Amino acid sequence: MKITETMTSRQRVLGAINHEPVDRMPIDLGGTIATGISAFAYHNLLRYLGLATDNIRINDMMKVFLAYVDEDIRRRFHCDCIALNPGWASTAKWNPRGKYSFIIPTNANPQLTNDRSWVVEHGERKMAMREGSYYFDGLLPDLHRIGEDALIEKTARHAEQLYKETDYYIILQDFPGYFSVEPKWLCDMLTDPEKIKAQNELLLESSISKVKKVISSMGGYVQSVHMANDMGIQTGPWCSLSAYEDVVLPYYKRFCSFVHENSDLKVHLHSCGSIKPLIPHLIDCGIDVLDPVQISAQNMNPTELKREFGDKICFWGGGCDTQNVLGTGTADEVSRNAAELIGTFKPNSGYVFSQVHNIMGNVPPENIVAMLDTAYEISSYA
Repeated sequence: MKITETMTSRQRVLGAINHEPVDRMPIDLGGTIATGISAFAYHNLLRYLGLATDNIRINDMMKVFLAYVDEDIRRRFHCDCIALNPGWASTAKWNPRGKYSFIIPTNANPQLTNDRSWVVEHGERKMAMREGSYYFDGLLPDLHRIGEDALIEKTARHAEQLYKETDYYIILQDFPGYFSVEPKWLCDMLTDPEKIKAQNELLLESSISKVKKVISSMGGYVQSVHMANDMGIQTGPWCSLSAYEDVVLPYYKRFCSFVHENSDLKVHLHSCGSIKPLIPHLIDCGIDVLDPVQISAQNMNPTELKREFGDKICFWGGGCDTQNVLGTGTADEVSRNAAELIGTFKPNSGYVFSQVHNIMGNVPPENIVAMLDTAYEISSYA
């Protein structure tokens, strides 16, 4: 099926974020570390499509062990975003088990332990992929090892190249949020809020210093900056709204204000969980985009989210229920689920399609194809 397109991918995504008319719904696979695909699932997808599997590059070593989505796959599924990863200083092939082989940074150097786990350990940071698992768990070491300024400079060169050679939408990631799910942090949030505010002041100062460098070096090439913060659990926010208003939200607002006052960049916020009570406040803070829209969480009804907030914030995700359908349903069930959710989120722009969070390693390739093909087939606004 061929849909008439009158916009570039970059124009299409920006139009959707701005709630402007676009030719078709934008589609994302792998543009962020929360909209990607496990390297294991990617390997299986390539085999299913009859494509070579000997050059699968790892985009993120820890978060579901994500593959870099290649150009042929982006074109096959009509994707509008591209991962901004400047690449590793050197790479090596790694075979974690069986048929799977991936290209990883050389200095990751996973070691096989007696319990058949693969371990990456640098100083105090250690992460492990258990036997039969699909991802690393633990603390991600710095695998670039070149310092913030050098990494920004390297990333800026890559962003310029992508901007000039492609028309994809480009997002710079790795900005922290101002909330933590660590037990001590949560306790201090309630018992010693001034301590948390002091920490967040330092974090904000660091983030603004970094985003100044980003705006200066690549503000003309990237279109968004991306913060990550899981502010909800399956049944609701982690804590009371008043606690968020006291020690978290003011820092979002100040960060967003700085970005918007000094650039044309959009601000993405990644948060899993049931966060509907927080969404009006995130909008007030200046958040432009919210992902992954966990529609399987309590009080995250897609129809209500779209009706109440769809004209005020761009929803990025929520296009297929990864928790209950994508990995366990049939291809037909996946297609129906995606079609129903798209029918809710797509109208009147303000939406970018992706599944709810990353595609896990054991998701059948036929389900991935069904989801993405359905998204494109009903993406037109004509």
